[in-house]
Amino acid sequence: MPAPFAVCPKCGHSPPQPLGATDVCPACGVYMHKWPPQRMVRFAAINESSDEDDTWRKRLLTLPDRDAGDSALLAVRAALLLALLVWGLYLMTRDVTDGEVFQSFMHNILLPIHEAGHVLFMLFGESLTIAGGSLFQVLLPLAIGAAFLIKNRDPFGAAVCLWWAGMSLVDLAPYIYDALHPQLMLLGGHTGEDGPHDWIYLFELWGGLQHAHVWGRFARMTGALLALVALSWAMLVLWRAYQSRRDEIA
Repeated sequence: MPAPFAVCPKCGHSPPQPLGATDVCPACGVYMHKWPPQRMVRFAAINESSDEDDTWRKRLLTLPDRDAGDSALLAVRAALLLALLVWGLYLMTRDVTDGEVFQSFMHNILLPIHEAGHVLFMLFGESLTIAGGSLFQVLLPLAIGAAFLIKNRDPFGAAVCLWWAGMSLVDLAPYIYDALHPQLMLLGGHTGEDGPHDWIYLFELWGGLQHAHVWGRFARMTGALLALVALSWAMLVLWRAYQSRRDEIA
């Protein structure tokens, strides 16, 4: 008789007690002995892996049962994924040299977050107060994404937040680039030559101002790659949910 299964081989549900050959999955209703033998062998091999690895594999790639079984919700998520792909491609192809991305709606979202970061980091001294704006606009989506993944067990939501973090880096890139020869009009109605500029201060503090253009381009490239990885992750999550839904209907 096959060994008990900690995870249902059809839907991936983890019941309180392992499933035996004569048991039925409480989530999808499949009987273990009716599941195709070749798939039983494959899932038996998965079942022999460590519980920790299996838990994280499922958490990173599997939607919650309540979401994976909702065809309408899957369609909405797929439409959102397509919209983020188109929007992201538009943002990451803006010219880093003239701050074109600052005219986008994404910048209007990120600017208040950036300014809030300066306030939140005031307790940690002048250097972190200045750096806090840039840090916070990248760390906030990462923190929200971690909450989606750990608390809600929603890898799609986490992937969207990772895309957001990538776009935050793309948004920061012209600001970093501008530090060498400041031309961008900043929030106070001045350029970096006439008033405070976060990245001029940071480069003068840490060194490397002469390489500001290189770091600006690097930030844009890193943000773009991060966003593309995030969208690929979200696509894989939706594809697995679609396959699970199709198997359930069949």
